[in-house]
Amino acid sequence: MAHTTFKEQPGGPRYDAAAVEELVRQYSGPLFAGCLAMGFPESDAEELVQDTFVSYLGAAERFEGRSAIKTYLFGILYNKASQLWRLRRRETSFDDADQAFEQRFYARGMWARPPQGPEDAALSGEVAAWIRRCSEKLTLSQRSAFFMREVEGEKTESLCNILGVSPTNLRVLFFRARTRLRECLEKNWLNKT
Repeated sequence: MAHTTFKEQPGGPRYDAAAVEELVRQYSGPLFAGCLAMGFPESDAEELVQDTFVSYLGAAERFEGRSAIKTYLFGILYNKASQLWRLRRRETSFDDADQAFEQRFYARGMWARPPQGPEDAALSGEVAAWIRRCSEKLTLSQRSAFFMREVEGEKTESLCNILGVSPTNLRVLFFRARTRLRECLEKNWLNKT
């Protein structure tokens, strides 16, 4: 077995209750936080985390250990979240990211309107609430990539495996997520301060 979730016993492998309990204890929090960052309400987040563990336990015998268990679990979570997302919300079309980029800079490459970065206010609850609101306008892939990189600190290789994208596509997801978050924050929050 590649992971200690199972014990070999007469009649075939059985779940190791202590290992399963440790797995759930260690990864429930990060998975739940990931769901919230993807924009799911707490009730959906709890269900997605449970579904992730159920799926893992159903496939744990096939886990070969080629990736970290955390990466494997986030991969399952991402797939479950994608399924739920498709059921609950149709994809919102966004303006072309290149057009948004061009509007931000003059022909020479200088900012048309320099970004405003209020470091002191970044810690406030109001900013966090606006970031949550603005992240709801991102696609699930963009939110997942942004959260797992910026909050969870996942490496590029792990993110590519979890999201099933190439490194180039991952950079595009980050660029679009950051651009759209900045646009939304500038439009909504910064104009009200």
